[in-house]
Amino acid sequence: MPNIEEKAQVVSEIKEKFQGSTGVVIADYRGMTVSQVTKLRADLRQAGVEYRVFKNTLVRRAAHEVGIDGLDSILEGPTAVAFSADPVAPAKVLSEFAKDVKTFTIKGGVVEGKIIDPDGVKALADLPSREVLLAQVLRGMQAPLAGMVNVLQGPIRKMGYALEEVRKLKEAQA
Repeated sequence: MPNIEEKAQVVSEIKEKFQGSTGVVIADYRGMTVSQVTKLRADLRQAGVEYRVFKNTLVRRAAHEVGIDGLDSILEGPTAVAFSADPVAPAKVLSEFAKDVKTFTIKGGVVEGKIIDPDGVKALADLPSREVLLAQVLRGMQAPLAGMVNVLQGPIRKMGYALEEVRKLKEAQA
């Protein structure tokens, strides 16, 4: 059994991870094979997410010290915690993995200090990526400008059509 100093060090490490993360997802990893765990860790690493297994009491203590209360119901049984600076990344990777591996369940999470339930994690995972959201915002900003350009071109276009008709009439008369 680790001594008090080692536990305090682990609590400090977990506190730092909570403070440095905007997205945290807590999951139950029971019943997974070694190859499934290896694949999950590789997927998470590729997404820039840190995935660790900690004792529930240490996570509870660290969360309380950081000011996150209410994790008691989530921190029961085997618990793995995924930390990321991107609030959506751990939710996306773990939700996709949970679809394939039925024994893996998401217990909940923390986004910017607020506790979310498994449905909240799923909703977060369903959000489009940051790049897609930025493209949608940009498209929304460009739409009024494109509409205004189209409106301003209308009279010029109509005048061009009118001049073309005048040219055709003059050719027909000549």
